[in-house]
Amino acid sequence: MAPIVHCVRHAQGYHNLAAANHSIPDPLLTPFGEQQCRELQENFPFHKTVDCIVASPIKRTIATALLAFQRDIEAKDLKVIALPEIQETSDLPCDTGSDVAEIAREFDGRPVDLTLVKEGWNSKQGKWAPTAKAIDARAREARRWLMQRPEKEIVVVTHGGSLHYLTEDWTGSQRYTEMLPGTGWANTEYRSYTFDPANPANASMVETEESRRRRGPHAEKPLGKEEKSNLENVTHKTWEAQGFQQENSAQEIAAEV
Repeated sequence: MAPIVHCVRHAQGYHNLAAANHSIPDPLLTPFGEQQCRELQENFPFHKTVDCIVASPIKRTIATALLAFQRDIEAKDLKVIALPEIQETSDLPCDTGSDVAEIAREFDGRPVDLTLVKEGWNSKQGKWAPTAKAIDARAREARRWLMQRPEKEIVVVTHGGSLHYLTEDWTGSQRYTEMLPGTGWANTEYRSYTFDPANPANASMVETEESRRRRGPHAEKPLGKEEKSNLENVTHKTWEAQGFQQENSAQEIAAEV
């Protein structure tokens, strides 16, 4: 049986404080972000059943996973598995990860598994390009990987932009403030998903009813197929204009001809 996936957006990083901070390379969490992690650890209701923790290899997501799920890691002897396919979508300095050796130095002695992170994962070229087509392909690859995991419940800590691709839910993606730049996900917000058995090739995820109730009345009604496609297309154009995503690369366009 495919696992339940609890998706989490990382805690506040220094790049979240102001748009000018987007120039900071691979920023760490702020003190307030660390406090958000402690609060998430206290309030997250699925600690007993989580048996796998996955994070984007970017420093703020790894740090969020280590802090917010410290008790699970220690009690169950888990490691945070770094999955490069769920890195953030743009090529801004704040959304570009560090080289593998630097990540290893930053989290030396901590329970972090970097086996899947290879040199070039942070190149923002080819497979890793900040284009809609490449990001969508990475998100699908990540979903398939998650769907095939043997664990029953998995925590995935990633980014506001990549969460829209991963979940294929684009509601809130037009929101733009300093704290929510083009995403409907707040820092340390979590939502729970199952896999749709009707679409195994795409490994589509469906938010659980419990998760939607937890989000309260502000949780928007799921969109129909056409509405969802229209919102996704509008978001792609908006993110391109805001610098959070690029148009398809010349190589991608050439491949389609």
